[in-house]
Amino acid sequence: MASINLKGSTSGEITISAPAVAGTNTLTIPASTGTMIINDGTGSIEVPAGTTAQRPVSPAQGDLRYNTTESELEIYNGTEWKVVSTAGFPYSVEYLVVAGGGSGDGGGGGAGGYLASTVSLSPTSSYTITVGAGGANINANNQGNNGSNSSISGNISTITAIGGGRAGYSAAGISGGSGGGGGFGGAGYSGGAGTAGQGNAGGAGNASGTGGGGGASANGANVSGNVGGNGGAGTQWSNGTYYAGGGGGAGNGGFGSGGVGGGGNAATSSATSGNANSGGGGGGIYSAYPAGNGGSGIVIIRYSGSQRGTGGTVTSSGGYTYHTFTSSGTYTA
Repeated sequence: MASINLKGSTSGEITISAPAVAGTNTLTIPASTGTMIINDGTGSIEVPAGTTAQRPVSPAQGDLRYNTTESELEIYNGTEWKVVSTAGFPYSVEYLVVAGGGSGDGGGGGAGGYLASTVSLSPTSSYTITVGAGGANINANNQGNNGSNSSISGNISTITAIGGGRAGYSAAGISGGSGGGGGFGGAGYSGGAGTAGQGNAGGAGNASGTGGGGGASANGANVSGNVGGNGGAGTQWSNGTYYAGGGGGAGNGGFGSGGVGGGGNAATSSATSGNANSGGGGGGIYSAYPAGNGGSGIVIIRYSGSQRGTGGTVTSSGGYTYHTFTSSGTYTA
């Protein structure tokens, strides 16, 4: 026999025994006009849970369960199962925020800053999504440009990924979300620094005409002989895709490859740009412009279960709803 003990708050105890056999055992406590109080202190009450296909065959009005297919609490109203609305409650989402990558030059461009975590959003509240552009390869001063920041802002602490640092030619790489690769000439130039928690430094160039790789989740590579440094590898997010790879540096004996996650490859001229909406750094050039542009950034919000918010491109996969922003917009929770 299995026993269930109902204990009074100060004294007294009622023990109800139920058969310990396979099947369904029902405990009925008549309380037509009274109140039944269940007090588990600071703990919780576990309700039955199962998929949509595992719903009871003959439910009774008032039956309550957790639907693991929809990730929702539901109740049977006598005719159909209805979701117990939690629309007014804040809910947790995962986010990915990647800034625009820096442009290449002699070295490879640094990847855009990479941020991924969770945050609680309030229903009906609107959140501004900013997707940073990649850095253009050349400005009026014959230099590249850093990438632009990406962010999520609203009634939360603003989440900002810093644009990737541009590479140097006859100069050091510039700091950013990840640092740009150092240029060549002189005694060689150092790579730019990354931003803590978002990316790493670019690799150093040398005096014999070879540039360092752009930084990413891994440091950009220093030159190897006269071969340009490879861009640092990016990071794989929860959707299985890599983002924010560093650009490859150029050299007079060979060219660095862009890092996985959208980094551009170096070349003698017309180097590869970082991939759009990857935050990849642009590839470096050895002798003739243009170098590679930085890749634009991206913002993704995802949560378990069916769609709750609006904004971006909405898709579903693996039990999650995704809101993907490849340009700036608004997410309404």
